Parts: sequence; structure tokens; C-alpha cells
Amino acid sequence: MIKLSDVEKHPTIQAYIAQADANLGAMGFTEHGRRHIGLVSSIAHNILERLGYDERLADLAGIAGYLHDIGNCIGRVNHGAASALLVEPILRELGMPPEEVALILSAVGNHEEEVGEPVNEVAAALILADKSDVHRTRVRNPDLPTFDIHDRVNYAAVRSFLDVNEAEHLITLRITIETENTSIMEYFEIFLERMLMCRRAASYLGCEFKLKINEALLL
Repeated sequence: MIKLSDVEKHPTIQAYIAQADANLGAMGFTEHGRRHIGLVSSIAHNILERLGYDERLADLAGIAGYLHDIGNCIGRVNHGAASALLVEPILRELGMPPEEVALILSAVGNHEEEVGEPVNEVAAALILADKSDVHRTRVRNPDLPTFDIHDRVNYAAVRSFLDVNEAEHLITLRITIETENTSIMEYFEIFLERMLMCRRAASYLGCEFKLKINEALLL
């Protein structure tokens, strides 16, 4: 049975991850390297585990979370589909059963808000995990006066936590924002589509999605 640790130590995957993050850094995007994919992997696994899904399904969500952004080593546009195409031969090489490979491909290929949908439990968990990672540590630009809107919003977010309440079938993204660095309106300007995608993903898992910024309920 292929585990996350098997995927993590594969040299080709590590090379793709490094190049993907380097590409996005050159384009001026926030961090998409080991910090981001490690966090997304952990959150995706925990979502399904907390909601009582099969442990293997949770493991696959963790693997999908680790692999979802490697397509950025080809290019930013349609990187979800590129990720799926890149990981398929590697997962087969590792000996993963075809039905599990297919599930991971469908998840990583559907995590972009422009084209993706929560087509299964793994995809839904990946979407929620990926879109909940907004935090100061993702900002690469050291020069605050030159921040673009993505830098400002991420830099202002000093805490973000995805709270899964299995008893109430409720998933809440809690974010603490320093409003002297950005406005809550700016957050919505760039993240509203992502939050609506999270709502669809939570609904697929039989849950309601809520967004709280500075403890104010906004969605």
C-alpha cells in the first residue's frame, strides 16, 4: 500500500516541487513549496479523518494534497490538469492501484477555482485544504511598500485555521487579519471565488461552510 512517505521521498516529485515553487517565485506569486503542500496534505487528511471517512481515503487525500501543485513546474495556467498528468506515471511506478491513481488524478485536476469542482470526497477535502492556506509566511516579497493585493492579504493574515465540527456537520475557516495592512474587502476581492468553491466542497461532504474573519461571520 503506497503511503505519503513513499511519495515524499520520490526524487522526481521532489524535483518537480522545487521547480514549481521556483517558477511561481519568478512570476511573483506567494509560496507554493514544501510548507504549502505539507500543510495542505495534512489538512486534507484531517478533514476526512475528522468526518469519519475510511482511513485509506484520508491517506489518499493527504497524497493528493502533497501533489496538487507540481504542475506549476510546467506553467501556472491549468496547473491542476498538468499536475494530474505528471503524477500519473509516478504513482503507477510506485505500484498504486489504478482506482486509487484515478481518484488522486481527479482531485488534483479539480482543485483550481477557475475550472475545478468537488467531484469526490478526496477532491472536496483538497479544495478546502488548499483554499484555507492564507498566511503571512507565504509572502516572499520583503518590501512591504511594493506589495500587490495578494501580498497584502496574505501578509495581513496572522492566523488561519480550518475548524471541522463533525457533530454539527460544520466546517469553518477562521482567519485573523491585521486590518492596518489590508481591508476585509480586499480579502473578498481576491478570495470570494475560492470561498464559494469551499462552500461547494463542504456541501459535497455533507457539511455547511462558514467564514469568520476577526470573529465576524462573513459567509
